[in-house]
Amino acid sequence: MEIADETTHACSSSQFFRPDVNEYLTSVFERAFPPELVTNVIQTLAEYLGKPPPLTTLRINTLLYSREEAIRLLEKLLSEQYQEKQISTPPVIPHPILVDTVIIPNDGPRKCLLHTKRVIVDLHCGLAVMRGADVFAPGVMAAPKCLQSGDLVSVFADMEGKCRRGLAADYEAQTLYVGNGIAVLSRIQLFGSKSANRGTAIKMVDPLYAAPSLNAELSDVVFIQNLPSIVASHVLDPQPGETILDMCASPGGKTTHIATLMRDKGCLIALDKTAPKIFKLKQNVERFRLSLVHCFIFDSTKALYKSANEFVPLIPTPPPYLPESFDRILLDAPCSALGQRPQPICSISQTELMSYPAYQRSLFEQAVGLLRPGGTLVYSTCTFNPEENEAQVAWALKSFPRLHLSNQVPFVGFPGLPGYGIDAEQLRMVQRFGPIQFFELLDLQLNCTLFRK
Repeated sequence: MEIADETTHACSSSQFFRPDVNEYLTSVFERAFPPELVTNVIQTLAEYLGKPPPLTTLRINTLLYSREEAIRLLEKLLSEQYQEKQISTPPVIPHPILVDTVIIPNDGPRKCLLHTKRVIVDLHCGLAVMRGADVFAPGVMAAPKCLQSGDLVSVFADMEGKCRRGLAADYEAQTLYVGNGIAVLSRIQLFGSKSANRGTAIKMVDPLYAAPSLNAELSDVVFIQNLPSIVASHVLDPQPGETILDMCASPGGKTTHIATLMRDKGCLIALDKTAPKIFKLKQNVERFRLSLVHCFIFDSTKALYKSANEFVPLIPTPPPYLPESFDRILLDAPCSALGQRPQPICSISQTELMSYPAYQRSLFEQAVGLLRPGGTLVYSTCTFNPEENEAQVAWALKSFPRLHLSNQVPFVGFPGLPGYGIDAEQLRMVQRFGPIQFFELLDLQLNCTLFRK
């Protein structure tokens, strides 16, 4: 029987970026690294992004549960989950600095035996499996004709997005192996029913990467959230009774964290552009039983009220808002997402990649206008692209002389990269996250910057 691991049907790191993006990143990183190291830098980032994080980070709803209570509930759930998978149960470890955070080690890549029956899922589903999820019916694209409930199957993600739903024949395009599972639904239940089945299709009992799967369990206890995202809300340092703006709030991880740090006292305005995003945001706000959050469908590039001559209702009415209306603002800006993991291939084009800085600056201009004198603005992204991080900080300091950088607390990442217009002292006030090898190459992603007005 064939043994599978992380290399089974995966694309090589040299294929990760499109040629135009690879050329663009080379020119960008040559400003921070010696030219002979840039190829290694880009390869390191590609390999880093292609794998899921080694840890699952969870933030606790401290309004309802203590960290000790949350750990006990998590330990009980993990014991049940991992016993079913016949994998050693990982520990739940309190974060040494962040008192509202726990970490769970993930296991992988693991050696797995490939089964004869193979199921193809879409890439989004496959990446969720790599973070601990089971396979749900909408994500299944292809399955053998003879698939029955209870069958052992190997699961592959469609890397090219070309698999026709319902395919029974072998799929020949590029795939990514994500693990083995037990079929819960037969082929007929998946594809032969007139009413779409949306339940669990495959229970992943032997995943390539073993990580906790919470689904809807403990939904009011913990929120799975990447460490840099948790850090960003702590750096903002929201206080009870303040008026705070989250400009690009969906899906609500940082929004609910800010509200929790405010002890659900004050006013927190949460904006995003579309109804589906606000729907998801409200779901998470309700799940944490928060009352101070006011969610609005709105384009934050227009959040600042231009004319002071007309009557504007007081917050928490819908935007736009008068200048200097907020004590603190979080701008977790839309970005190229070249920091989200796992992503086994990057499909972004150079044109799209280069479009983000201008949009981020339009949001930043609104944020500065809405911030009260002495207020705090945190700018964060989930990309390693310096043009969306350090270069934006340099632009902001030059464009808004009343702004200055402040030391971040907590600081658990790395300093910023040189070469983009900010000095050595300022680089120590910029917090960057990513693979340790990346910073070792420099001899010294979500990225976070704290401004004060």
